[in-house]
Amino acid sequence: MKRTKINRLNGYDTSPGKVLIKGWVRTRRDAKGFSFMEINDGSCLTNIQVVANSDLPNYTAIQGITTGSAVAVAGDMVASPGKGQKWEIQAAHVDIISLAPETYPLQKKRHSDEFLRTIAHLRPRTNKYGAAFRIRSGMVHAIHRFYREKGFFYLTSPVITGSDCEGAGEMFRVTSLDPDAVAKQGKMDFARDFFGQESNLTVSGQLSAEMFALALGDVYTFGPTFRAENSNTSRHVAEFWMLEPEMAFCDLTGNMDHGEELVKYLVNDALTNCTDDMNLFSRFVDKTLSRRLDTLVSKTFERISYAEAIAILEKSHKKFEYDVRYGIDLQSEHERFLAEEHVQKPVFLFDYPKEIKPFYMRINDDGETVAAVDLLVPGIGELIGGSQREERLDVLESRMAQMGLPKEPYWWYLDSRRYGSVPHSGFGLGFERFLMMVTGITNIRDVIPFPRTPGSIDF
Repeated sequence: MKRTKINRLNGYDTSPGKVLIKGWVRTRRDAKGFSFMEINDGSCLTNIQVVANSDLPNYTAIQGITTGSAVAVAGDMVASPGKGQKWEIQAAHVDIISLAPETYPLQKKRHSDEFLRTIAHLRPRTNKYGAAFRIRSGMVHAIHRFYREKGFFYLTSPVITGSDCEGAGEMFRVTSLDPDAVAKQGKMDFARDFFGQESNLTVSGQLSAEMFALALGDVYTFGPTFRAENSNTSRHVAEFWMLEPEMAFCDLTGNMDHGEELVKYLVNDALTNCTDDMNLFSRFVDKTLSRRLDTLVSKTFERISYAEAIAILEKSHKKFEYDVRYGIDLQSEHERFLAEEHVQKPVFLFDYPKEIKPFYMRINDDGETVAAVDLLVPGIGELIGGSQREERLDVLESRMAQMGLPKEPYWWYLDSRRYGSVPHSGFGLGFERFLMMVTGITNIRDVIPFPRTPGSIDF
């Protein structure tokens, strides 16, 4: 826990060497002449025990402190005679900031994840979720550190967009039009809307990142994205965070190299800098977690083509819910078989049939596949999806025509291929998927502070 030295607390003078903690009471119990409190300030997993002697002037009030109450304690840090802790605080002063009522829902017992989702505003006070969200914070810092060390520039891409980054999924419409007026008219007149055209919440910052990569070299965007898919599963939420690097003068091989380096860097950072919190998940959430993460950082990721993957699946004689054949978009069960059973480590799949991929992916020399890549990870499935982008204007225009896409909305995107186009590539990493992988948490709702799901926008 963070412990700060102070000079004064509510009129109580402390001498040099005294400590002050401010936090929330996890438990309190009385003994003869003493009151013991377990306090946590949210900075780490470990509580600190506070011993309040009966000679304190407000001892009667201290005996009324309840679980969940907020307190400030000044006193001496001393060696603890009790088991399971090295230090404790002998309180010289206890300031009761606020008392929680007896109805405080987080008592000293195990609560289910389902119950804690109904009180998402309080669940960070539990050991599991406090640890999860400290790890989340640590990984955000690690991402920015990684890219700063590599000389990338950070791009804040638009949240509101007129582009749908073709193929990325259903979108949330943004409008300032009066719903009652729209209902009377029977249609939406986008010409009268705020932007003068249809606009949506973004599903990806990729297209914006491409524009900046073709000016600044290597860039990344990291922020919230939104998909209006009515999918109520343990792997989907409507609002989630995406990390999307984009690299100029980089081919598909370089893209895979970068993805492997990034994932290993972040996992190593979690193991090194979030040790206590990570140990909680290894001990109580997923006992195979340490072994899987050790494999991830120590072994080179496998790389196989889509065609090879289909052949492997067909020869496996495993009964899948969805049939396997060349040309299908692989399902989660196929991806997890390849990563968990076939190679038993992360694996890049590359060179997908062009028919199942978006227009901006580079056509390979065979004219049938595109330079697309997915990173599949044991326990998760797809973690990264990306590609080398089509940098040739004539090929890009032809591809858009084949897919029935109008050029006008993408005039600016085509311009980037007209003026100084270069080979470039990038990918998207689902941040919540990564957190599921690194903690062993199996439901995406439990690695995001306030999950947005179909029919639920509480908190």
